Amino acid sequence: MDTQTAKADAESDVVGDVTGLILSGGRGSRMDNDDKGLQLLEGVPLVQHVLTRFKPQVKQLVINANRNIAEYRLFGVPVWHDDMPNYAGPLAGLQAGLARCETPYLATAPCDSPFLAPDLVERLMHALAANHADLAFAVTGSDDGRGENEQRAHPVFALMRADLLPQLTAYLLAGGRKVSAWQATLKTAAVHFPDSRAFRNINSHGDLRALEGANA
Repeated sequence: MDTQTAKADAESDVVGDVTGLILSGGRGSRMDNDDKGLQLLEGVPLVQHVLTRFKPQVKQLVINANRNIAEYRLFGVPVWHDDMPNYAGPLAGLQAGLARCETPYLATAPCDSPFLAPDLVERLMHALAANHADLAFAVTGSDDGRGENEQRAHPVFALMRADLLPQLTAYLLAGGRKVSAWQATLKTAAVHFPDSRAFRNINSHGDLRALEGANA
C-alpha cells in the first residue's frame, strides 16, 4: 500500500468514528437575541458555512438548537435540543450530543465560526490518540514554546470520547457551566493551529457588518 492510499484509509477511519455537533443552542444575547446560526454572511446562514466545512470530517453531522427548530431542520441534518432547561450554555448542548451519539467520538464546533479548519477533526484525533487523552481542543497563537500565555484556547472546538457523558452530567448537576473548567477535570490535549482566522467567532451584528465590509 502506498503512502497516499494509507493516508486516505486513515482519514476514512477517523471520519467513521466521529459524530460532529454544531452548537447553536444559545440565546444570542450579543446578537440582540437573534439566532446566531441563522444570520447571513454573504447571503448564506452562518450555520451553513460551518456545516459545509464540518460535514466531510465526520460520519454524521448534527445541529444542537433550542429555537427555530423547523428552520434548522431545513439544512438536512438532525437537530437535537438541550435536555437541561433554561439555556444552560454550550455544555448543555454538548450533553445532548453525548447522550445521543452513536460513534466512539464526538466533535464540536460553534455555529458562528464560518472559517472552520478543514483538518480540525483529523488533527484533534491524532493528538487525542497520541496522548491517550479524554478530549482534545484547539489553540492558536505563538507555538514557540515560551509559555501558555502566548496561546489562546478554543475549548468549544473539540473532540472527545463519547463515554464522557456521566462526568459531564455530574458536572452540570453540580451547577458547573464553564466549558474550560469542565475540561480541566479531564485528561486533555491542546492542538496548535497556525491559522487563527479558522477559529474566529461572529458574535454580533457589528462583527457581521465588519466582515462583510472586509470581504467587499
